[in-house]
Amino acid sequence: MKFQIEDVTVYFPYDHIYPEQHAYMVELKRALDAKGHCLLEMPTGTGKTIALLSLITSYALSKPSSLVKLLYCTRTVHEMEKTLGELKLLHRYQRLHLGDAARTLALGLSSRKNLCINPAVVSAENRDSVDAGCRKLTASWVRALAVENPNIPTCQFYEDYEKAASDAVLPPGVYTLQDLRAFGKEKGWCPYFLARHMVQFANVVVYSYQYLLDPKVAGIISKEMQRESVVVFDEAHNIDNVCIEALSVSVRRQTLEGATRNLNKMTQEIQRFKNTDAGRLRAEYNRLVDGLAQRGNLPIGDTWLSNPVLPDDILKQAVPGHIRKAESFVSLLRRLVQYLKGRLETENVEKEGPVAFVGSINAQVGIDQKTLRFCYDRLHSLMLTLEITDTDEFLHIQTICDFATLVGTYTRGFSIIIEPFDERMPHIPDPVLQLSCHDASLAIKPVFERFQSVVITSGTLSPIDLYPRLLNFNPVVSRSFTMSLTRDCICPMVLTRGSDQLPVSTKFDLRSDPGVERNYGRLLLEMVSVVPDGIVCFFVSYSYMDGIVNSWNETGILKEIMQHKLVFIETQDVVETTLALDNYRKACDCGRGAVFFSVARGKVAEGIDFDRHYGRLVIMFGVPFQYTLSRILLARLEYLRETFQIKEGDFLTFDALRQAAQCVGRVIRSKADYGMMIFADKRYSRHDKRSKLPGWILSHLRDAHLNLSTDMAVHIAREFLRKMAQPYDKTGGSGKKTLLSQEDLEKVGNGSLGEMLF
Repeated sequence: MKFQIEDVTVYFPYDHIYPEQHAYMVELKRALDAKGHCLLEMPTGTGKTIALLSLITSYALSKPSSLVKLLYCTRTVHEMEKTLGELKLLHRYQRLHLGDAARTLALGLSSRKNLCINPAVVSAENRDSVDAGCRKLTASWVRALAVENPNIPTCQFYEDYEKAASDAVLPPGVYTLQDLRAFGKEKGWCPYFLARHMVQFANVVVYSYQYLLDPKVAGIISKEMQRESVVVFDEAHNIDNVCIEALSVSVRRQTLEGATRNLNKMTQEIQRFKNTDAGRLRAEYNRLVDGLAQRGNLPIGDTWLSNPVLPDDILKQAVPGHIRKAESFVSLLRRLVQYLKGRLETENVEKEGPVAFVGSINAQVGIDQKTLRFCYDRLHSLMLTLEITDTDEFLHIQTICDFATLVGTYTRGFSIIIEPFDERMPHIPDPVLQLSCHDASLAIKPVFERFQSVVITSGTLSPIDLYPRLLNFNPVVSRSFTMSLTRDCICPMVLTRGSDQLPVSTKFDLRSDPGVERNYGRLLLEMVSVVPDGIVCFFVSYSYMDGIVNSWNETGILKEIMQHKLVFIETQDVVETTLALDNYRKACDCGRGAVFFSVARGKVAEGIDFDRHYGRLVIMFGVPFQYTLSRILLARLEYLRETFQIKEGDFLTFDALRQAAQCVGRVIRSKADYGMMIFADKRYSRHDKRSKLPGWILSHLRDAHLNLSTDMAVHIAREFLRKMAQPYDKTGGSGKKTLLSQEDLEKVGNGSLGEMLF
């Protein structure tokens, strides 16, 4: 269908549209017109992705003179492929109506691991090894040697891509990662470098958050993007944590030992070059004396991760004189590594700000702040000069230089925390030195400044007023939408006590109480006998899940549960968890039914959907607070209080409830779907906790469902399932419209449909 929103003709590839999708598009257009940033919360399963894509691409088509480009950031490769699939459908529809005028180029960009088609390289087990394998075949000096000696291996796909030169382009269309690999195989060109090159010319680019938020990656991938781009962060409820991770560094003993090995190898290489090719070291020295940008115009095969500090913060100065000589720089890094080793040998927890830490480095080993700031770039230059290709072996020294550059640049918003052991295992020494960033706005600030519109959207952004404070920006539009439904297909409940009327909670003083563990077990046992198909249970942590499952096993509850349904468990091993999920789905498909035990901050809570019969009920055992004794968390809370006046309790509750909402939101993925959510903890009955849940969950949470015991919850579940078993009328016969046709939208324009919608 196509319809007007003010002066824009929107092309929407389905016959009907949800009222909230239309409202979402109207608000999104307001933000684009105002050239400002916006926060939009839209329930899961209401077609947020297609609404975003339809409006922004239609907006770009209606203003051909403006260079509106869409940068769509997702969290996982799976989400990226899903988004590009929707875009393909939309593009086909636009071509149907507009012909060649709708021609567009859209592509997904991911790491070499996901795009490489050279079997010898892509077979390596992790991303760093694939990157290093690629450099060994594509670095400029390797290729130069291969010209003289044909026995030196190179990558045929990269060579053919380079030979094609300006002819190596992607024809217009929408390319998923699979399409890019297929196109690369057909033409014999490297899909990774082709995609990297085409990103500048594409109308839509779908990639991961890191390409914009992590300065090391953003510096090489996203620096050419024009200001008119619209940036979308989808599923952005945890965006503040992603920003903080991008600027935090951990150093352990293994890192320092690895760094020492790296420095020994570099010293040997420098010696070898001095004996055979001293001119190259001298040329590098002269280049640094001239203060030329070290990156210059590097061949694309040599590009390196950029400086870990945000581009605008880097001073355009020459590298300090005393580290221009390769040997001097290596000996300075040795002193720094030695200093950090000494700091790790502490028996007490230490916490310092960057200024005090840099002062102590200067006093003890004579390295000043300015020198620290240039460590990363100087290392980069030296590794290119020494023609080092096995970059995966040099990750340790890169981490040290990354750390040095960050600590030498930022004076606030960071803490250095040294812990001699993990608090949860105090008898095992495992010292770690962490440079932890507390200010999420540091990483996202250049994105807000560089692009005219940034859209932050998710199903769980409540309370929405906290994000502008955490990320330090002023949105022009900030809206939360509810879900229009023809039937009440979501049934949230708050369970505060067991059948024996004892309160249930994962509060620290109650969590290991045998009565609480028994009541949680009884709740699950009652539910597996009533609810068909799949049930998903979320626990507050791996250790709590292990403890409670052991206790259920000893008391025989687990055995009783398994008489009704099979039980699968998420572990910290990705392969095991994937296997467990596959078997869980098989058990649901064949009618056997299954229960999946998962962790609120684990992998499953984020990207895995339990739609239809895979999830008829989600039980959230407890409130998933972060580990509140974590030193890093305490330092961040202190910073938030002092800088943004955000109280500790407010932030912790906000963080726990967005996580809980994210977990229970997995159960409902479309309007034809139905499911129940049980919040099993007495703390959810308190208004200050509950009010931070998203509006679309709260609107279905009746007062009668707020203070339940196990037997009352079972009764409500039976009633709800009986109601949901009735035939489903998706058009909304009860006078409520939840699907709008072309004619309905024209009535919206006249204002005569208002009462039918809500």
